[in-house]
Amino acid sequence: MDKVINIAIDGPAGAGKSTIAKKLAEKLGYIYIDTGALYRAVALFRIENKLDDVKELINKLPECKIELGFENNVQQVYLNNKNVSSEIRQNHVSMKASETSAIPEVRQFLFDLQKKTASENNVIMDGRDIGTVVLPDADVKIYLTASPKERALRRYRELQGKPDCPTFEKLLEEIIQRDKNDMNRPVAPLKKAFDAIEIDSTNISLDETIEKIYQIILDKTKKRG
Repeated sequence: MDKVINIAIDGPAGAGKSTIAKKLAEKLGYIYIDTGALYRAVALFRIENKLDDVKELINKLPECKIELGFENNVQQVYLNNKNVSSEIRQNHVSMKASETSAIPEVRQFLFDLQKKTASENNVIMDGRDIGTVVLPDADVKIYLTASPKERALRRYRELQGKPDCPTFEKLLEEIIQRDKNDMNRPVAPLKKAFDAIEIDSTNISLDETIEKIYQIILDKTKKRG
C-alpha cells in the first residue's frame, strides 16, 4: 500500500478552512475531515443533555458516540446514530464548541478517531491544532487566515436573510472573542506550526485561495495530473 498523504489546514474561526478543504479534497480525491464538526457534535451533546458542569460532561463522554460517514467523500457526522451534520452548524452550537474544545478530556476523547482516520486514508484535515498536535508529521501544513472584519463579513453574508441572522457587529464581536479563546486556551491553543505556510485570504477570492493552496500541495507531494 502506498504511503498515505495527510494535509493539515489550521487557522482562526471563519477563515474559510472548511469550504476550502472540501474543495481541495474533491480536486485531489482525498477524504475531508472537519475536526471542528467533531467538537461541535460534543457541544451539541452537551447542550442537549444540559451538561454545563465540566465534570458532568467528562463523566458522560462514554455515552457520546460520534461516528464519521462519507458520502461522495463528503463528511457526515453522526451523534448517537443521528445525522447531525446540519444541526451542529447553528450559531449557539458554534459558540459552545469553542468552550468545549478547550477541555483536555474532550480533546483526548476525539484524538484517537482523528488519528485513526488519517493513518488509513489520504486526508485533508482542518482545525485549530492539526499541524501542531493532531498531525505534526503532515506532508503539507497550511495556516489559513483573514482579518476579523473580513471573516465576520463573510459569515454575515452567509446568514443574511435568515430570520435569526445576527448583526454584523455581533458577529464581529463573536469572531474576536473566539480568536481570543482559541489562542489563549491552555490546551492545544490556536497557533501557526513552525513549518506551516501562511495564506492570508483577506484580499483574494475563494477560487484564488483554493488554487494557491492546491499548487502548494502539488509541489510538496509531487502529485501530478
